[in-house]
Amino acid sequence: MTRLITDELDLLAELVPAPGPQVIELGCGAARMAQQMLKRWPGLRYMGLEVDAIQHARNLQDPPEGMRFVAAGAQDIPCGDGEFDLALMLKSLHHVPLTAMDQALAEVARVLRPGGYLYVSEPVYAGPLNEIVRLYNDEGVVRAAAQAAVDRALSAFGSPWQQVAERRFDMPVQFSDFAEFDQRMMRPTFADHRIDAALQERVAAAFAPHCTAEGARFVRPMHVRLLQRQA
Repeated sequence: MTRLITDELDLLAELVPAPGPQVIELGCGAARMAQQMLKRWPGLRYMGLEVDAIQHARNLQDPPEGMRFVAAGAQDIPCGDGEFDLALMLKSLHHVPLTAMDQALAEVARVLRPGGYLYVSEPVYAGPLNEIVRLYNDEGVVRAAAQAAVDRALSAFGSPWQQVAERRFDMPVQFSDFAEFDQRMMRPTFADHRIDAALQERVAAAFAPHCTAEGARFVRPMHVRLLQRQA
């Protein structure tokens, strides 16, 4: 049976019990897990990179102590060599342009110190929630490309990477109703899914069978790969 994990930070703590002190996240979004990391491991110093201008502006409004944010993509990290101990890519590698995924992983290797870790967490293209989402945002190609990019990074001649752990798990996802799903999933600030009335109605019809008096509950299958930067 696939393990159910409600807080992915618990899994990260299992795989990397003493992260940091210097942490970088590529495609940080609202950096929610990073904020919890700083509470669990005081003394961490965190940099979050984000290409979404709207989200980046929000991150800059009142950043918690120990956190800084930079507008940049994973394929062009504005940092020196070997500055970080841990890099995070949380559901973000598949958002990197297809032609830039290899460069992004090379950049992460460059900014990690020898012995540092890259934690790559990607959603699996499967499950009832995925069947609804793909009606308006089919990520089958990009999710497969993300895994292929990791495979290439590991197998390349002279690769700086070694995979030291791999985990698959389910993460619960809940929505109170379709309106919440529409807001959270269909209209992100980083993408325009071109949602018209007809498409919204089609997605709502697919969502409806999952609704109960307590809302709609799903599990999202996830795939984590932990890579270590070799000397």
